[in-house]
Amino acid sequence: MGRDKNLVFAVNGQRFELSDIDPSTTVLEFLRLHTRFKSVKLGCGEGGCGACVVLLSRYDPASDRVEDFTTSSCLTLLCSINGCSITTAEGLGNTKDGFHPIQKRFSGFHASQCGFCTPGMCMSLYGALVNAEKTDRPKPSKGFSKLTVSEAERAISGNLCRCTGYRSIADACKSFAANVDIEDLGLNTFWRKGEDKETCLSRLPPYDQNSDIRAFPEFLKDEVKASDGLGVEKCNWYSPVTFEALQCLLGSDGMDKGDRVKVVVGNTGVGYYKDYQHWDKYIDLRHIPELQVIVKDKTGIEIGAAVTITKAVKELRDFSEYLSNLDGGNIFRRLADHMEKIASGFIRNSASLGGNLVMAQREKFPSDIVTILLAGASSVKILAGLKVERITLEEFLRRPPLDPKTMLLSVKIPILKSNSSKVLFETYRAAPRPLGNALPYLNAAFLAEVSQCDSSNNTRINSCRMVFGAHSSQHAVRARKLEDVLVGEKVLSLSLLSEAIEVVKKIVVPEDGISSSAYRTSLAAGFVFTFLIPLIESALPIPKYLDGYSGLVKAVEQERDQLSYGKQVVEVDKQYTPVGDPVAKSQSTIQASGEAVYVDDIPSPTNCLYGAFIYSMKPLVRVKSITFSPSLPKDVVISVVSFQDIPIGGENLGSRTIFGSEPLFADELAHCAGDRVAFVVAESQKLADMAAEAAVIDYDMEDLETPILSVEDAVERLSFFEVLPIFYPEKVGDFSKGMAEADQKILSAQIQLGSQYYFYMENQSALAIPDEDNCMVVHSSTQTPEFLHGTIARCLGVPEHNIRVITRRVGGGFGGKAARAMPVSVACAVAAHKLNRPVRTYLNRKTDMIMAGGRHPMKVTYSVGFKSNGKITALHVDILINGGLSPDISPIMPHNMVNTLKKYDWGNLSFDFKVCKTNHTSKSAMRAPGKVQASFIAEAVIEHVASVLSMEVDVIRTVNLHTQNSLSLFYPGSVGGLEEYTVPLTWVKLGFSSDLAQRTKEIKEFNLCNTWKKRGISRVPIIYEVAVRPTPGKVSLLSDGSVVVEVGGIELGQGLWTKVKQMVAFALSAVQCDGPMDLLEKVRVVQADTLSVTQGGWTAGSTTSEASCQAVQLCCDILVERLRPLRDRLREQQESITWNVLVQQAYLQPVNLSASAFYCPELSSMQYLNYGAAVSEVEIDVLTGETRILRSDIIYDCGKSLNPAVDLGQIEGAFVQGIGFFMLEEYTTNSEGLVNTKGTWTYKIPTLDTVPREFNVEILNSGHHKGRVLSSKASGEPPLLLAASVHCATRAAIKEARRQLLSWSSLDTTDSPFQLDVPATMSVVKELCGLDSVEKYLRWRMSAK
Repeated sequence: MGRDKNLVFAVNGQRFELSDIDPSTTVLEFLRLHTRFKSVKLGCGEGGCGACVVLLSRYDPASDRVEDFTTSSCLTLLCSINGCSITTAEGLGNTKDGFHPIQKRFSGFHASQCGFCTPGMCMSLYGALVNAEKTDRPKPSKGFSKLTVSEAERAISGNLCRCTGYRSIADACKSFAANVDIEDLGLNTFWRKGEDKETCLSRLPPYDQNSDIRAFPEFLKDEVKASDGLGVEKCNWYSPVTFEALQCLLGSDGMDKGDRVKVVVGNTGVGYYKDYQHWDKYIDLRHIPELQVIVKDKTGIEIGAAVTITKAVKELRDFSEYLSNLDGGNIFRRLADHMEKIASGFIRNSASLGGNLVMAQREKFPSDIVTILLAGASSVKILAGLKVERITLEEFLRRPPLDPKTMLLSVKIPILKSNSSKVLFETYRAAPRPLGNALPYLNAAFLAEVSQCDSSNNTRINSCRMVFGAHSSQHAVRARKLEDVLVGEKVLSLSLLSEAIEVVKKIVVPEDGISSSAYRTSLAAGFVFTFLIPLIESALPIPKYLDGYSGLVKAVEQERDQLSYGKQVVEVDKQYTPVGDPVAKSQSTIQASGEAVYVDDIPSPTNCLYGAFIYSMKPLVRVKSITFSPSLPKDVVISVVSFQDIPIGGENLGSRTIFGSEPLFADELAHCAGDRVAFVVAESQKLADMAAEAAVIDYDMEDLETPILSVEDAVERLSFFEVLPIFYPEKVGDFSKGMAEADQKILSAQIQLGSQYYFYMENQSALAIPDEDNCMVVHSSTQTPEFLHGTIARCLGVPEHNIRVITRRVGGGFGGKAARAMPVSVACAVAAHKLNRPVRTYLNRKTDMIMAGGRHPMKVTYSVGFKSNGKITALHVDILINGGLSPDISPIMPHNMVNTLKKYDWGNLSFDFKVCKTNHTSKSAMRAPGKVQASFIAEAVIEHVASVLSMEVDVIRTVNLHTQNSLSLFYPGSVGGLEEYTVPLTWVKLGFSSDLAQRTKEIKEFNLCNTWKKRGISRVPIIYEVAVRPTPGKVSLLSDGSVVVEVGGIELGQGLWTKVKQMVAFALSAVQCDGPMDLLEKVRVVQADTLSVTQGGWTAGSTTSEASCQAVQLCCDILVERLRPLRDRLREQQESITWNVLVQQAYLQPVNLSASAFYCPELSSMQYLNYGAAVSEVEIDVLTGETRILRSDIIYDCGKSLNPAVDLGQIEGAFVQGIGFFMLEEYTTNSEGLVNTKGTWTYKIPTLDTVPREFNVEILNSGHHKGRVLSSKASGEPPLLLAASVHCATRAAIKEARRQLLSWSSLDTTDSPFQLDVPATMSVVKELCGLDSVEKYLRWRMSAK
């Protein structure tokens, strides 16, 4: 039927017809490799980040309707979109055709920083807009859509952003909602604070559903109507429309013997179970009507196996509307609610219900759906050969894994009714993210028929189904022993519940190797307790109780509509306009449209090859040989590049810093798991990755030392990196004397701090192109083009003038695109040199995570002395820092840490640092390297002192804040004038603006009244020293008056280009031409080129923007001085001289209109201090350990901000990244040092649902600062440290839970010191609240009776 058919589809209205395509090709691969539409970005390849989201539109000629839904293009197979239309961000709007209101509003609300995630965000919102407009809701006001605020926020809840902190993105999305209060929206370029609502609305980029929703292409409708099927058999893609056709395909008659056949629906399973093998044929099940069935009747609802999860959710919700809340209706509503927490919307839109069940049955996938359907007494229909049978879901799961010829047809969920009893149904999941996109630690679902005893209000369970899942490597199971305990003539009581809890703890026992096993068991107990305790403690009859229960359901639904919101307070200073204006980030609109070019977007040159790293899986081993698995086709590998391919005269050099270097490739010895062994080159990135995955390394460990895998091992074997005296900080005062003055002491307390991964949205990428005369052009996503330039030259053994490194923009760096990016580009250069062909690479997320290194882990021991009033007199810290394999920037860590540790007046401070050399991947700079750890150590000490003294922590902090005198003692040379020290002002001001005192009282009341929820609040300060480095700049005027600018700094998303543009516009305005100059729009900053602007240094440390601004100001001063004489002469000849006329005349005169400068800060102003403070309030769930950040308030001193909007984005983004470090992100390794967390499934950065619900930020304009660039201060890194307020607030909440726990055991409730680990994940919080809290509560209650 489809043997002669071609694959036909549309992208942004453009028709594509393909006659030959590899059926394993994804939509993302095709778009990026074969079209000009590069807005779809590869962030993870797992459907876990949203960077690749597109809108997929499918036309149904029978109903004449178009189905529109967002989908992950990295998982969607190209052949599956036959007859469909794809819309990408370029299709929404672009430079040529004009930008879409979504893109304009993203720009205007400052919702794009590095921009790599922005196209995906825009498409997720667009998908929600399109589908909202199809509803029968009332027509909204002009400029708005039918979206609700909740829907607008949830539209992007599955998209990841590492830069912004999400608040600005949420505001851009909510600006389209019909029910939004325009006054709740944050800082933007459309209106100013205080303007009336009508003015605000008039300036918002208009949205009109009639013109801003793209229609399905008419030509494609005609082709779909004329089509006789959607299979593309010439591409080995089959789409049967009957079971008979399917059976023929699966039988020996339809397929050649030995063919590898893959059956697909949405293909989302490959996001979890990576698919590196080759398949001969694909069978698409979506077009078989029996698999798309939806049947609703009085017995229940039957859903076909190929129905998507999104459609299943809708059908379940619709079905629940027809049923009573107290009977089956609640079951279907709960099923729908739970399913909406699975994966993210763009995955649910493609993933099938049956596919999820089959993954659980075959692969033991930790499915939520299996758990909740099993509790709902569901059954399934399966087809085995010619036999169709219906069996229970439980029996289906118990059977051996389905063979390829057995099909799951449908799932039946029954309506459960009982005349004499009431049906209760609840589902539970404990996961790192509330709105999904995270696998649970444990899920559960409980169904119970309950009735009231005749003589009392006591409750009896007549029957129940208790199901637990995701706690082991097995699928969900019914806890039949628990059911036996609960069912019968027994009356529900505390003692019965206690017995049930003990049974649960024996049932839910994760196997060895499952993480957080005790926590998962505790969760099971907590879920059972939560389900049953209301029935025991309620004094109401069951019908009345269930009325209240119904009200509780409505309350939960209302909570879905509560918003994330906040306020921003900024002061716009017009003294240096346009510097100081909150203008939109440069090129943010083309970031939103996907037209901004990143390294991997550069079209591949002719004959380009692709590379992937082969790395060691073990530490300290000999590499005897590298071979490839027989399953890899023989012609895949073009070349394997190793240390043996370093050119004669070159060095095996992969990266270098001022402290030392690291080899590009391991030679005979691989020193750590993740050590680069070779670089395999193939004809495509997919093939290179496949080859690297198929590589087999033959190891030899004979006669080798045991690897050093801990800092304790390093100490024992004296394995350290040297820290030169110039980088080793000086002690303050006399520690022994300070301890002698103390009333009390804490001795040798310990803290362990883990690592953190950068999770830049753009993975490491590079392109190396051989050029004439033994030269090489390298495009690199790097923060350090200059250092990379020299590294490549030394590795290839050529003069530096033979190398040219170009970096236009970087899709997020955070330090990870500095030293850790160098080997990626160097490897491409070596391969290109060897093969004399262009070579590029884009690391997959797994490889990136294994090789990245990340933040430094460390072990801290401290001793502190203090007075009885809380004033600390002395502190000593011993810190063992895990530096990994090479020095990188590790020797600077003691300096960084001590400078931040000094944030409090310790009286006397001493320390001992050891930077340990271990057999781990090299640790490197990550946003606020060493400083975030040191700031936390300081807070941990303060918390510990408060605990020992039984005093309020805030009092201890306040007592130990610096005075001007102590600040000068601790920070000689960095303090500045008396008026510059703003911590005391900020501390008091924040206390008032956050209403700290009143909220503290309210939290105490809340904690007294709530057993299973506890709240905490904390205020923390920061003092953060930065250093300004020498930086080059170049400004050139073109004949039409436009301006081109080059700087050494790299645009990473931090707004460097924006601030530079503003500075150039301000500085050139000093020429004082006549008429409006409007210079800001005339300025363009261009890519960094190491042969054009040299000595670019590192873009790091938060000060490159201001240094670049100062460099271009010097350039502009030179140009102004050159232009002024000409201006004066021209004014003598005519009345007015405009900017354009002046420049045109200058071109005719011998005036040099290009100026370069190298800014060197004066020694006295090279270093300065940044100040700020934050208050955060959290609520923890004592039963699950979940932490919700209710509110965060920040006041941050930016001096005179160069751009308040950019600085605000930096503050919010840094703070949220800090939340990730302190609360969420676990970057762990196995016993051999190989990274465990290798993608979005296991590594969880913050998402929209994990940031503060109320997020208030004030930028303090602290006025003039001598020696600063126009009195500005840095904003990129310091605010990250303020996220410690969330961790400390969590600690305060845990303290209340621990006091409660002690009171249940009639023990002393006086504060007992405890350490809260970093990150304070759910399992960590729950363990400190008591894994046995339920059991202790029940014993306490029973003993009280």
